[in-house]
Amino acid sequence: MPTREFNFDGLVGPTHNYAGLSPGNLASEKHTGRRSNPRQAALEGLRKMAHVANLGVGQAVLPPHPRPSLRTLRRLGFTGTNEQLITQAATKDNRHLLLLCSSAAAMWAANAATCAPSTDTADERMHITPANLQQMFHRSIEADVTHRVLRAIFKDEGRFVVHEPLPGGGQFADEGAANHLRLWAPSRGAVHLFAWGRSSYQSYPGPKRFAARQTLEASQALARLHQLAPERCFFPRQPPEAIDAGAFHSDVLAVANESFLMLHQRAFVNAPALIAWLRKQLGPDFRHAMANESRLPLSAAVEAYPFNSQLLTLADGSMVILAPKESERSKPARAFLEGVKAQENPVRAVHYLDVRQSMQNGGGPACLRQRIWLNEEERGRISANVFFTPGLHQTLEAWVLRHYRDRLAPKDLADPKLATESMQALDELTGILGLGAVYDFQQ
Repeated sequence: MPTREFNFDGLVGPTHNYAGLSPGNLASEKHTGRRSNPRQAALEGLRKMAHVANLGVGQAVLPPHPRPSLRTLRRLGFTGTNEQLITQAATKDNRHLLLLCSSAAAMWAANAATCAPSTDTADERMHITPANLQQMFHRSIEADVTHRVLRAIFKDEGRFVVHEPLPGGGQFADEGAANHLRLWAPSRGAVHLFAWGRSSYQSYPGPKRFAARQTLEASQALARLHQLAPERCFFPRQPPEAIDAGAFHSDVLAVANESFLMLHQRAFVNAPALIAWLRKQLGPDFRHAMANESRLPLSAAVEAYPFNSQLLTLADGSMVILAPKESERSKPARAFLEGVKAQENPVRAVHYLDVRQSMQNGGGPACLRQRIWLNEEERGRISANVFFTPGLHQTLEAWVLRHYRDRLAPKDLADPKLATESMQALDELTGILGLGAVYDFQQ
């Protein structure tokens, strides 16, 4: 039974803020401490989802995480009522802990998990593994809620396998689908690329400025868990110089769809060997477009995020690139994207979307979505109200306008009223989406 791609976008939460918690994410660092607009951020995300749905591409939504994470504050030794927890954590000595527990980064669903469709797995079930995000504390606290949300959506164990996050701390640090690419050709089937930046047990030259986040061992574990054929998996390494330049995940410099790969020449160590392997595996259907450093400098690619685009297949078989507005304003990034259309590949259009609130925090269009492939029967087994429709769009837009503030500074995270507002909003949202009690405060 053929599968269809669904883009499960993370809905931006009511406490979207610019705390600058992510070393190596240059946009996040650049906007540290600035005032954010949670309402605008959420509406931008909803407009992007509507754009994808209007193109005829599968679209769904994932809920935000509660922030601040009161459960994490309690685990760090703070006590008392919810209000007292926040007051204690907001003191000068503890303020950074409150910022960490208030991170809005769960909006970037590309980091939520890694998925393999039932067409690719040995047991013919869809497999999905929530990312443990062990490299950074403020992201590691996402894994439990993500696991519960995915279990609530993909309940049917006869069709879906929702694994627990990988164990092992930093040795098996997993950053989710932001470091995973799936390509396929009708006559050859699918292949999976699991990118990584460091190894826990083997010695490789590493970045000098920023930490490499994904480990080779985590990537290998995901391939095993998802029961993928070993000969159909490739494990390309992220270049240390690219990580140091701000390409902390492979999706900053590469994106793939079906048998087409778009990448920067510094996306992977030994990119020519990867291209040769893909050509051998996928045959004549394989196409790629590679940006050279001379035409699109690495620094420009990191700043404008042309590769952090959504590459989507339309009903007529052609493809469209959904790029951030920042790529349109960047002369080298726009020249590359517009040039892709003139090459021998399926891309016929480039659409530039405004996701400024996300971009200023370090994530483009592709960061906001998790790609999940479902056949018609699997789609029918999902009862949660997460698939995007005009009606759901209208409901979620009204929900955002009721509950979200239009400005938020990092100091506002010390306001206990903000946490109460957020919990009330998310409690209502789980009812809208039909997810049940997935949050700690609902247990």
